[in-house]
Order: sequence, then C-alpha cells, then structure tokens
Amino acid sequence: MTTPPTPPGFPGMPDPNDPGQMQAFLAQLQQMFATAGTSDGPVNWTLAQQIAEQVARPTDRSLTAAERTSAADAIRLADVWIDPVTTLPSGARTTAAWTTLEWIGETLPVWKQLCDPVASRVVAATSGSLPEGMAEQLGPMRGLLDGIGGMAFGQQVGTGLGQLSAEVLTSSDIGVPLGPPGVAALLPANIDTFAEGLERSGDEVRLYVALREAAHQRLFEHVPWLRAHLLNSVDAYARGISVDREAIEDAMSSIDPEQLDPTNLESLQNSLAGGMFTPNDTPEQKAALARLETALALVEGWVTMIVEAAAGDRLPGLSALGEAFRRRRASGGPAEQTFATLVGLEMRPRKLREAAVLWKTLTEVRGVEGRDAIWGHPDLLPSSDDLDDPEAFVRGQDDDGLDGLADDLKNL
Repeated sequence: MTTPPTPPGFPGMPDPNDPGQMQAFLAQLQQMFATAGTSDGPVNWTLAQQIAEQVARPTDRSLTAAERTSAADAIRLADVWIDPVTTLPSGARTTAAWTTLEWIGETLPVWKQLCDPVASRVVAATSGSLPEGMAEQLGPMRGLLDGIGGMAFGQQVGTGLGQLSAEVLTSSDIGVPLGPPGVAALLPANIDTFAEGLERSGDEVRLYVALREAAHQRLFEHVPWLRAHLLNSVDAYARGISVDREAIEDAMSSIDPEQLDPTNLESLQNSLAGGMFTPNDTPEQKAALARLETALALVEGWVTMIVEAAAGDRLPGLSALGEAFRRRRASGGPAEQTFATLVGLEMRPRKLREAAVLWKTLTEVRGVEGRDAIWGHPDLLPSSDDLDDPEAFVRGQDDDGLDGLADDLKNL
C-alpha cells in the first residue's frame, strides 16, 4: 500500500536563508491561523475533512460508469435474493457507488456525532490547563490556543478517516450506519482490492458485499431504534473516557507566552494528538461497552445468517467469503484502530459466531417472523449471557408477544 503523505498541521521552522522555505512557511502559518477560527464545535471539522481528503487522495480514483452501474445492479439483485428470507422489506431507497473521497464526505456527519463527545473533553482540558497567570499574558493569542485542542483532534480525526477510507467496502462496513439513511453504497475500488487475495471472481465478491450492505440497510431502515441505539452506546462509552490532564498540562506549561512561536504549538499539538485517553472502567462505562459489543454482534450475526440463507448455493465461494468477513470483523482491523484512536473505543463485535448461532436457532424454532420480531424493541434483544446459551434464550421467549411484534413489523 502506498504510504500516505504527512497530513497538514503546524509548519516546521524554515531555513531563514532560503526564500522558498520562508514563503512556504508563511503561507502554511497563515492557513493555520485562518483554520483555527473555523471550528464550529470541539473538533475543527474543516481541518479534519481537508486532512482526510489529502490522506485519501493518492489512492483515490474515479469510477467508471460501468462500475457505478455494476454496484447498483449488485445491490438490487441482493435485495431480490434477501426478500424471501426476512420479514423486513428493502431498506435501500437509493443505491450508490462511492470513491474514497465521496465516502469521507458522505459519512462526515455521523463521525461528528461519534467524535464530538470525547473531543469536547480534550478541548475543555486544554483550556483549563494553562499555567496560572498565562491566560492574561497571552492576550490576543489566547484565541489561537483555545482552538489548539480542536485543531489537534481535527488532525487526528482527519488522518484516521483518510486511512480508513482506503479499507471500507460499504456504508455500513464497520457495523455502525455511517452513511445517509436509506442509501446503500458500495466502494468498488476498495472491493476490487479486497478481492485480490480471496481467489474469487470480482463479480462474486461484489455480490457478497452487496448482500451484506442490503441486509444492513434493512435493519437500519426498518428497526427505527437501532441506529440511535448504536450511536448512543458509542456516545455513552466515550463520555466515560477521561483525558490525560497531566500530559496536557505538561504540554501547556512548555509554552512561553513571551516567545510564542509555531514550534511551541507544533509540540503542543503532537502532545494532544496521542495518548490522551484513559478508560475509567466505571460500571457505567463497562455496561455501555457491553451493550455496544452485544448489539454489534447481534447485527453482524443477523446479517451473516441472512446472507447465508439468501445466497444458498448461488455463490460457490459463500463459505470462504463468510469466513474472510468473520476474521476481518472479529480481529477489529482498521475500524477498531480508527475508533480506538478517535474515541478511545475498540469496535469489536465479540461473540460474533455465537450471535449467528442464536439467530439460526430462533429461525428453526420460531420461524422467520418470530426471529425478526426480536428487533421490535431493544428490551427484547438477547444479552451477552444469552449468546452463550441460545437455546435457553429461545425457550424463554413468549409466543404471543413475538407474534404481536411480528405483525407490527409486517405493517412497517
């Protein structure tokens, strides 16, 4: 893989005897000051998007009309295959084929929801960590320092998103609905790269990925509480993260207000951009993490079961493709690394296999309607303990309640 360029940030000090370096330095410095004032929240999202696009651009490529058509056709065919195996209707009101740059732009609104809670802690810690008396000494430079936390997080977010954009295959690839509601999207260039090591045809891999995207969209579109449940679980966990104030205070104390220059700010940004998160492991945070991991496992387990039931013998490489995705999700991969960097959270759907077994058992005992009725309310979802004993969970369901919820789902 091509090494991405160093993302923009604070400029390094130039050689004063080199006019070219001085000119470039002054241009970067001017851009930095301008960008510091564009933040509309705890993260400087203008900077984040600029950096993400710069990181992604070297490996981004435009899509042909044939690629866009093939993506749309694959999603439509996937929906046809899925129709008989679930009571949830199609969730794809629109189909799309995205480049990596388009993925960044389309998913940025949801990333704001995911990152702002913990970023607000970083920015507040930065503002509250100025040495005594320094705020008055800084005078007009205080406004710049107030934006340093947002810029630091913006650079961190941008770098993470730029790198992740080269790995994701769909709008829902990490288990959380990142794209606009009702839009089923594939990233054809990334799918082609993913297919290279699987010894399967590109058409087969694309259709398998489309099946997964179409199944995800049915859940996110027709289980109205699910999107908020996932995003709120991330938010609840992130709010339990504490910021390493000692590291921030050390960085802030290194600033000499009488000799404030960009190299001081570069050092500060580097300090803020790494090692800021310290999980508290409070009971509330543990509960939020357990809810999120279980929900992710249930979503992925349901999707896996639906795809296997829909594809049947139609995809010769179904077993190999399913195993490749299980390994990809179970190990976390780029999604886990990005979330750990951005919100201090490992997005790993533990008990993925157990969740798939539970959904299959529910199908065998309760049928398709009884199985899908479980999505009728978050309180009906299996717990982490239920995943360890799916038969006990199935035996404990109330027939009348499930039948009533199934009727409600059919009327959505």
